[in-house]
Amino acid sequence: MATLSDAQRLLWRLITAPEGVAAAIAADADRGGALRSELLRTVRGDATLDAGQRVDIYANMYFFRILDVLKEHYPATHALLGDVTFHNLITDYLLHHPPTHYSIREAGRHLPEFIDQHANGAKHSCAADLARFERALNDAFDAADAPLLTAADLAAVPTEAWPDLRFTLHPSLCLLECGWPVHSLRAAVDRGEPVTDSEPAVTRLCVWRRELTVFHRPLAALEFAALMAIGRGAPFGEACAAAADQVADGDASERVVAALADWLANGWIADLSARS
Repeated sequence: MATLSDAQRLLWRLITAPEGVAAAIAADADRGGALRSELLRTVRGDATLDAGQRVDIYANMYFFRILDVLKEHYPATHALLGDVTFHNLITDYLLHHPPTHYSIREAGRHLPEFIDQHANGAKHSCAADLARFERALNDAFDAADAPLLTAADLAAVPTEAWPDLRFTLHPSLCLLECGWPVHSLRAAVDRGEPVTDSEPAVTRLCVWRRELTVFHRPLAALEFAALMAIGRGAPFGEACAAAADQVADGDASERVVAALADWLANGWIADLSARS
């Protein structure tokens, strides 16, 4: 006699079958048809709907729930591609990346990379970068919190020790280098305006959360290079050197130190330690 666990495993297998319930049962027929027999023992059909059609209702609900969530998580990407193209894209995406995490928020984890390789992405060159930006916004909101380094904390460190300092970026902070001003596209959608492909323009963005609010802003090449170095674990002196590669003249170190005050005020730095 089938147990509750048996029934749950069966329904999960059929509801999440990439090609649908009928296709899953048909494919199993070549292996003896045990899946159909198990279905008929577990789900009762009638003159209106047979057992497979009943389960297919839940399978469709499963897909459309994921589709709705991805529309919420990637609203500008959805607006850019359009409803039909986005629907077809997600259909293909879920065939390649069926959900494996208990949280539905992880269902779209690989969507930006998938768009980059998909034919529908090729129609909109900025779509993959736009999706990466929207994923960063979502991740920033859900990222872990951490105590923040303050200007007073840093002032207590002798300036001669600064080159060896290693800063830890806040867990919510994400740095993105995009080929298009994707933040402007998302802003247009947030305002309820139509969105179309933008002109290419190298755009460096920082995304972060402060308390319960997610922020983002463009970064100059110098500031972006310094923060990327810090994110890799480089000491502050090396971060200044990385920034210097982005300027033709002037003292990059002074400019990075000035930017550091802004990073502290924004809550981008969570901790520091001396080079060991």
